[in-house]
Amino acid sequence: MVEKQMYLLLTNTGSFLTKLIKLYTKKPYNHASISCDSQLSEVYSFGRKTVRNPFIGGFVREDVKAGLFKQADCAIYSITVTEEQIQKMNYFLKELEAQKKDYRYNLLGLFGVMFNIPIKRKNAFFCSQFVAFLLNQSNIIDFDKPLSLITPHDLQSVSKFQFIYEGKLKDYYSENKAELPVHFVSVRRFSL
Repeated sequence: MVEKQMYLLLTNTGSFLTKLIKLYTKKPYNHASISCDSQLSEVYSFGRKTVRNPFIGGFVREDVKAGLFKQADCAIYSITVTEEQIQKMNYFLKELEAQKKDYRYNLLGLFGVMFNIPIKRKNAFFCSQFVAFLLNQSNIIDFDKPLSLITPHDLQSVSKFQFIYEGKLKDYYSENKAELPVHFVSVRRFSL
């Protein structure tokens, strides 16, 4: 069985919306994304579609070297998966990409998280709900609470994830390559 790595990227971009969410959560990272490569060349999430308007959101492929991510703080985790799990995840990503105009950001779901009331809406996700959905549908992680209540901190706490890096996202790249500098490597496990 061939094993591969997938990557969880948690960020704090410092945007107005992130600051508002952080006031409530008291957590350092309030945005979650997922990638199948260590270079983070293909990063997917549900978030803003334009830099200037945080309220127009949906399924996005994020450029982590530009825009709000340029000065973002981050934590990066990896998880070992099978080829079959990667294929399932890629299938869901292709489906979402093909139908992305039909998907929107689940802003109402964020209020559900605040009041611990699961709000599942058709074709709508917020970032961590989307990542949890992909992990769940790809048979990678079974969550013990509704996906519409999963927060970035919940993802960070999954014991299957291994800590890789924490700091400025731009510093994750060394000499314009996505090589992890040796002094940043650390293995740390968290439990759910």
